[in-house]
Amino acid sequence: MARKYDYFIIFAEMRTGSNFLESNLDQFPGLKCYGEAFNPHFLVKPNLKELFGVTAKMRDADPMMLIDRMIEHAPGMPGFRFFHDHDPRVFEGVIDNPRCAKVILTRNQVDSYVSRCIARATNQWALNDVKDARKVRVRFDPDEFLTVFDTHKAFQLKIKNRLQKTGQTAFFIDYEETQDLECLNGLAKFLGETHEITEFAGKFKKQNPEPIADKVRNYDELVETVAKVDLFDLGRVPNFEPRRAPAVPTYLRAGDAPLIYLPIKGGPEDRLRGWMEGFGEVEAGFTQKSLRQWKRQHKGHRTFTVLRHPVARLHATFCKHFLQDGPETFWEIKSALRDNYDVPLPEHLPGDDWDRRAHHAAFLGFIDFVKKNQTGQSGIRVDASWASQSAVMQGFGQFMLPDHVLREDQLEAGLSNLMAEIGLDMPVLPATEPDRPHALEDIYDKEIEAAVRGVYQRDYMMFGFGPWGK
Repeated sequence: MARKYDYFIIFAEMRTGSNFLESNLDQFPGLKCYGEAFNPHFLVKPNLKELFGVTAKMRDADPMMLIDRMIEHAPGMPGFRFFHDHDPRVFEGVIDNPRCAKVILTRNQVDSYVSRCIARATNQWALNDVKDARKVRVRFDPDEFLTVFDTHKAFQLKIKNRLQKTGQTAFFIDYEETQDLECLNGLAKFLGETHEITEFAGKFKKQNPEPIADKVRNYDELVETVAKVDLFDLGRVPNFEPRRAPAVPTYLRAGDAPLIYLPIKGGPEDRLRGWMEGFGEVEAGFTQKSLRQWKRQHKGHRTFTVLRHPVARLHATFCKHFLQDGPETFWEIKSALRDNYDVPLPEHLPGDDWDRRAHHAAFLGFIDFVKKNQTGQSGIRVDASWASQSAVMQGFGQFMLPDHVLREDQLEAGLSNLMAEIGLDMPVLPATEPDRPHALEDIYDKEIEAAVRGVYQRDYMMFGFGPWGK
């Protein structure tokens, strides 16, 4: 039967038992491990000069060539260990490849970190004979631990996400499970090996089998730090909003000014367009290719965008698209909001009876719809006008990020600083036009603030917004 995999990768980190796991996989006749083949500081292991005719310099020039050589020349299916700080080109080259078997080795992060501290203090990174073991109690560093914890967690989530998106599965094995022969034989079966081992390799010994409390000088500080770790991501802001592509054709340029404005729908677009007219005719319609060309031709260019407070932005969107009669009125969505989502909008345009109370109630209904819409609970598109600003910014980043992120409440000062950078005079900034038929200050209250915050928790967190007007 044809082999399912051509090679395998062991995703691990320092002090997770990867040396022990590798030494036992090497006992299987059909498997061969090549250590940290893509460690940026050495090739496979310190002092090794080349592998299958590939030197470290050759590997760094073309890392995938080394994998090809392994597949061609290894006495068995080859594999290697890969840590979060190894060559990122290799990660991208193998993670989506179903012919590469993925093994994910994990360990309790507190144990792993303390083991690392002891190894660093004793300069003993592997133990072959227990009589050579060096013992020391180390100090637990809370800040360093939390940094390591977050880094390793982010890498594990990155691996999981890519495997899910490509429909792959991996073999998960924990540090403790590497001490179980049945688990090791199960891993070998996953890799296509038919042979079984009956004893451990015996090359490496567990270095620090003592309880954590006996290995750390400041154990109470360790306990206090670990208690603060949000293991279940209870503080995470859920995000079910669809990703947004960069809307490059909407980016604006004005005359010969080396300036590009990246609009966020629902923001002060008209006001910024009026300001840019001070440089000449305002144009849109870039493609990614033409924008790259423009950037090459305009040295010292700047790109910018403007954030608006979520309450002001959503209210402006509400008035513009649902309470006006114009080319940007969303008539079909308006009907759906009235008929299917119980938003008390006027059938046509607001009449004389559309007072502040009616406006307030309709706006709250619209906010509730947007919340459902962003969490995938409606069949209506998530329009750019009420997409979160953080999602729009992430969309920018798929092509380019703005040099400057300005805020509407400090817009004149922000634009003046921008003009000083490129050496141009500051055009007149048009005044803000109030929303119609009712201005936000006429209907704003704590209920509206709380409702909008419930929709845009991520924007409030990411951009530090407080209550509107404060």
